[in-house]
Amino acid sequence: MPNFKDQKNGKIMINKIVDISKEAGEIIREGFGQNIKIDFKTGENNLVTEIDKKAENCIIDFIKKEFPEHSILAEESGQSNGNSEYMWVIDPLDGTTNFAHGLPIFSVSIGLRKNRETICGVIYDVMRDKVFAAEKGSGTFCNSEKISVNNNSRIEESLLVTGFPYEMEEKLDRSLDVFKQFLKKSRAVRRLGSAAIDLCYVANGVFDAFWEEKLNPWDVCAGMLIVEEAGGKICNFNGEKIDIYSKEILASNGKIEQKMLEIINF
Repeated sequence: MPNFKDQKNGKIMINKIVDISKEAGEIIREGFGQNIKIDFKTGENNLVTEIDKKAENCIIDFIKKEFPEHSILAEESGQSNGNSEYMWVIDPLDGTTNFAHGLPIFSVSIGLRKNRETICGVIYDVMRDKVFAAEKGSGTFCNSEKISVNNNSRIEESLLVTGFPYEMEEKLDRSLDVFKQFLKKSRAVRRLGSAAIDLCYVANGVFDAFWEEKLNPWDVCAGMLIVEEAGGKICNFNGEKIDIYSKEILASNGKIEQKMLEIINF
């Protein structure tokens, strides 16, 4: 695994970020399948559990202890210390609905940004005990082995993945039409329920591409870097470069990007 170096705070081992993602993952694993308290955010399909909050507190406590001046943007607690050039972007449990229903597909996602550029990303696939980690300019690793996107250039041979936002009534018909087009033109389409894991599986060549709308910064921050450092491409539905605040994302191996855009904009 590469080292992450920071001139202001000295040397930070990326392994420390991996360790805290695993510590949060252990909280999640211990809560999986248990009788947990579930609350609702914007509706009954947008869940948050006591485990989300415990995992987030674990990560935030680590950051506040190690890097008290750094800013934090976290799914459940929002943003704090907004003036630092460093910002940690945290999704403590990506795939809460899966978790709450006993489906073992969920992850911990931690991204670190400096001056609005993501420089480090770690996603822990909790139940498979796989850590995906990337440092800007150093490639992407899964459990310390370097990984890359696949070389498939044919949409007909592609395995794709997507997701649907919690609130999408105004775009439901259009989204389903796009989904239908990909079902017709690709080998298959999956919906796993964790955007962070979707992005990791693009990075390691399982999926050829992932597209979704209305995601949040904590859903994509770490995963975008993980895909790009694995040789993949990230853009919006117009083929333009995006940042973590974009409301559209297409992540691919790069070779089917243009065909994906043509289908999305049919």
